[in-house]
Amino acid sequence: MIPLSFAQRRMWLLHQLEQGAETYNISAAFRLTGPLDRAVLVAAIGDVVGRHEILRTTYVTDDEGEPSSRILPLAEASPQVPVIEVTPGDVAAAIEEAVSHRFDLTAELPLRASLLRCSPEEHVLVLVIHHIASDGSSGAPLARDLAEAYTARLAGREPAWEPLPVQYKEYALWQREVLGDAADPDSSAAAQIEYWRDELAGVPQPLNLPLDRPRSAEAGSRGDTVPLTVDPKVAAGLQKLAQERGTTMSMLLQAALGVLLQKLGGGNDVTIGSPIAGRTDEALADLVGCFVNTQVLRVDLSGDPTFTDLLTQVRNKALTAYENQDVPFDLVVEAINPDRSAAYQPLFQVMFAWQNFASRNLELPRLKVEFEQAITSTAMSDLFFFLAEDAAGSLRGDLQYATHLFDRDTAEVIAARFVRVLEQVLENPHVPVGAVEVLGEEERDWLVRRVNDTAREVAAETLPGAFEAQVARDPERVALVGEEGSLTYGEFNR
Repeated sequence: MIPLSFAQRRMWLLHQLEQGAETYNISAAFRLTGPLDRAVLVAAIGDVVGRHEILRTTYVTDDEGEPSSRILPLAEASPQVPVIEVTPGDVAAAIEEAVSHRFDLTAELPLRASLLRCSPEEHVLVLVIHHIASDGSSGAPLARDLAEAYTARLAGREPAWEPLPVQYKEYALWQREVLGDAADPDSSAAAQIEYWRDELAGVPQPLNLPLDRPRSAEAGSRGDTVPLTVDPKVAAGLQKLAQERGTTMSMLLQAALGVLLQKLGGGNDVTIGSPIAGRTDEALADLVGCFVNTQVLRVDLSGDPTFTDLLTQVRNKALTAYENQDVPFDLVVEAINPDRSAAYQPLFQVMFAWQNFASRNLELPRLKVEFEQAITSTAMSDLFFFLAEDAAGSLRGDLQYATHLFDRDTAEVIAARFVRVLEQVLENPHVPVGAVEVLGEEERDWLVRRVNDTAREVAAETLPGAFEAQVARDPERVALVGEEGSLTYGEFNR
């Protein structure tokens, strides 16, 4: 039996806990305009499934419930690509239905392809892969291999790929060998766990956020997104600031997010979860698979540091975290053993992802290919900030939010406040974080002047005198209400 990698095992457990929900589906949709050869496309997808064993892997459990991998032979792993007739106005709904597929990881391939047919020369290809078999960095090799296979099949030949240096199963075995047994004090796993135990000891949970509704007994998985955009001028300035301070853009954005979370009521000790690629060996670069791990950044905002000082702190912590990135997040949680609750995930409730992996552009001969939005209506945490740099130099992404906790209006305000924090720390990097202002002018005017404009003229007399005057004016008016009844002003004055 082939053991799962640690990342796969976590995905498997989450999939069971959420009863097969689509929370961990990774999806993409491509509009194909032109003379598409459906048979060639199906064959090309089959070629990709044949090349990457992880895409034809199902999962079985032993008598104790421990999962392992089962790689299907090619004869049993032919992908089905159903053609679905849709009108142009129904494409978005059809994409949403396709990406919401609930995988049965024990019986079906973790890759699902659907072809939406709008007209003879207008199609939308929807690809959905469960996270147990893929990650964000897998998009580029997947798109590249699909393009090469389609091109070759269209020319009447098989794709002439260079063999992959390793398959995912070799990585899963290698990972366990390198980390060793966490119970062995001399192992790499034990050393890394010790670092995280010290770093994350006593993390306050859960993070205080401006929720629109109280947390329920169990966290929901439904979510939505609002856009997040930083204009090119600000983005260029932030990149320059990061370079001047010897940090990456990701470090700078996480430092700014820490400031925002403090301003939202999170206090001076906040944690941010982030996915890390986990492809530490060059041989893994062209593989499709789940290599990602989760790291936790603990940001200390006590003492009102300047943003540049905070940035140095985040840089140092991030670099140390990179040196301890191999140990699986689940083992870290088990070692720290924080107070557990089904209402929120342990150690962090806010996530950030800097999506700087290679572009997954798909280029197919004789077809115009355009990327279509394809996002599941789910949330992996209370708030999840996704950002990447686009071709125009802007920072673009989404703020994913849990709909059982936040209204859309609140998520939009939080996104706007994050951009406002970035603009201010760029304008004055040495600003104390306590002086960063997250309210817009209109919002501040509403809070300070309109909502709290309660000034009223008060008569120049004593309180007893004012009471006696009210008794004289209206002795029968109710003055006091209690559990056993009420008293009028006249009765109260006896």
